[in-house]
Amino acid sequence: MPQTNLQSSNPKSTKLIQRLSCAVAIAASLMPTAARCDEGMWLFNALPKKQLASKYQFEPTQEWVDHVMLSSVRFNSGGSASFVSSNGLVLTNHHVAADTLFKLSTAEHNYNEDGFLAKSLQEEIPATDLELNQLISIEDVTAKVNEAVKADMAPADAFKARQATMAQIEKESLDKTGLRSDVVTLYGGGRYHLYRYKKYTDVRLVWAPEAASAFFGGDADNFEYPRYCLDVTLFRVYEDGKPAKIDHFLKMDPDGAKDGDLVFVSGNPGRTRRILTSDAVEFQRDTSLPRTLNMLRRREIALQQYGLEGPEQTRRGRDDLFGVQNSRKAYTGMLAGIQDPSFIEAKRKNEQDIFKTLQADPKLAGLAKAWETIRDLQSKRRDMVLKSASLRTQLTGFAEKIVLMATEDTKPSAQRLREFRDSARQSLEQELFSEVPVYDDLERALLADELSRLAEDRGGNDPLVQSVLAGKNPRTRAAEIIAGTKLHTAQGRKELAKQGLEGIKNSTDPLVVLLRSLEPEYRKIREATEAIDEQERQAYAKVTEAKFAAGGDSVYPDATFTLRLSYGAVSGYQSKGKAIPAHTKIGGAFEHEKVHLQKDPWVLPKSWHAAKDSLNPDTPFNFVATADIIGGNSGSPVVSRDGAMVGIIFDGNIESLPGDFYYSDQQARSVSVHIAGVLEAMRKIYQAGHLADQMGK
Repeated sequence: MPQTNLQSSNPKSTKLIQRLSCAVAIAASLMPTAARCDEGMWLFNALPKKQLASKYQFEPTQEWVDHVMLSSVRFNSGGSASFVSSNGLVLTNHHVAADTLFKLSTAEHNYNEDGFLAKSLQEEIPATDLELNQLISIEDVTAKVNEAVKADMAPADAFKARQATMAQIEKESLDKTGLRSDVVTLYGGGRYHLYRYKKYTDVRLVWAPEAASAFFGGDADNFEYPRYCLDVTLFRVYEDGKPAKIDHFLKMDPDGAKDGDLVFVSGNPGRTRRILTSDAVEFQRDTSLPRTLNMLRRREIALQQYGLEGPEQTRRGRDDLFGVQNSRKAYTGMLAGIQDPSFIEAKRKNEQDIFKTLQADPKLAGLAKAWETIRDLQSKRRDMVLKSASLRTQLTGFAEKIVLMATEDTKPSAQRLREFRDSARQSLEQELFSEVPVYDDLERALLADELSRLAEDRGGNDPLVQSVLAGKNPRTRAAEIIAGTKLHTAQGRKELAKQGLEGIKNSTDPLVVLLRSLEPEYRKIREATEAIDEQERQAYAKVTEAKFAAGGDSVYPDATFTLRLSYGAVSGYQSKGKAIPAHTKIGGAFEHEKVHLQKDPWVLPKSWHAAKDSLNPDTPFNFVATADIIGGNSGSPVVSRDGAMVGIIFDGNIESLPGDFYYSDQQARSVSVHIAGVLEAMRKIYQAGHLADQMGK
């Protein structure tokens, strides 16, 4: 994915720690979570019911929990959604749908920019490679996974043993239930849960507004508030060629999400790193995040240069550019948050308090060594930073997977790299063998830049670089490779994959030859990285044990792109000495356009101006709440105490950016489209009343 709008912002210099009421020290604390604010991305099988009852006088029933869980949806392209009708309608963000909108678009029909409306089932357009997941059940398999790892195992052997057991659990579950089965690592390795999903692969586009409406204000307004965005899109899931019959879907509550209301966010936050020790955070601050930012800036420039070649190039590269810009802004904000010296100071002080607690109990004293292990491992991570052996383009991604798969398929499933296990095969093949557009000129531009980056990282005299470039400069080599490959089409990729290992070894396809030359180094680096990961996993399991000892089971795990429930209140905030209201109104979009002199990107679509007189200008449009979210939550339904939909997450404000590492509800806010605004726009702007009538029924 792009990761999503939730990871985008312009950096701001602020004294973060000094002004947080529920600040870093609490976010990193081992104290029971009842002392916290509206913090946490909670497991559906471990919700903070006592905390909710104490603060909001609400305790969800199991029926409520099951209904919200089963109404929630995950997009494999990187986002969240929900079922909103009994006949398979799925509501998500326009920017989550953008990957599909771009793949369905052509030079003649640009669905991302111009929007789309199916007036009947027959007009709904099948997505190419989209998979939606509905979480059905969660099972704790920690004991089974940990039994595989013996105390005397070397890290690499421990990693392989753990992965083999996880693969076995997944395969047994798949065979027994027919459901997609993923063993998820939680608390950095402190717990392992088996998530079972029902998959929907026949997914069809139903309605999307114009990009100018969904992303009104463009990059300038991104991660700002107040906002006036209709960032929504409707899909429909099918089974056996017919709209799927959905038992659990969300009712609509257009009157909900009022100031002070308790709301819940059910979605799939991608990743947080709040468990990291101060040493691990310093590695992120000084090495990892700056490195990632440099790569993103490089890709952003390459895509901008490509777009300057013409309007069609602009269209072809826009989705990638949007994703890169979002990610670049996100990492800029994250880095700004942890560069504040008071953040590390607070974290280190908190760790000293933890050590005192551990030392007071002989049974816990040994857990403190975990922090030393993690500190020592950061130097090993620094040594790995510039040793990349992957090239990041659409075609090289296909080729890399096919080349690796040929070898992995010769092994028992439990011994393969995780993405090539039998339990993941259907999803892998859908990704590899679906018909998706591949543009030669875009691939040439990006591959040339990736080859140049590889040479810069490893040095021009590096044997791998010399082998990859084959005596040519990056541009010439990229043009040669893209011109000669046959992997542009799904059929070409299928034919290559069918040939197996022998076919890969003998292939003269220049892209296969390229990835074949990278494979040994890729595997070497991955094995070394996985060994470090395993050592950290064991160390963080002890950190988690310490947290549980002090805080009980009320400690939530970091985000893992699995379903979580967050909560908070609809609430405005103070920024730059001004009171920011919780809500905007649909009529405010026209005022926002006027204030900016109707200049791009503050230009509403013609459809909005045509319908202006029929709209109720006081209809709630966007709103903010204190719910704890992060990238991956885009498209998450916002639900009321009654379990009805009141909005859909599409962003966070600037102050929420450091949420990867800590949480505060003093200023950080989730940003949502109000469901009243969605329904008003569907009926009066987009002539989609037939769809609005289906929603909630």
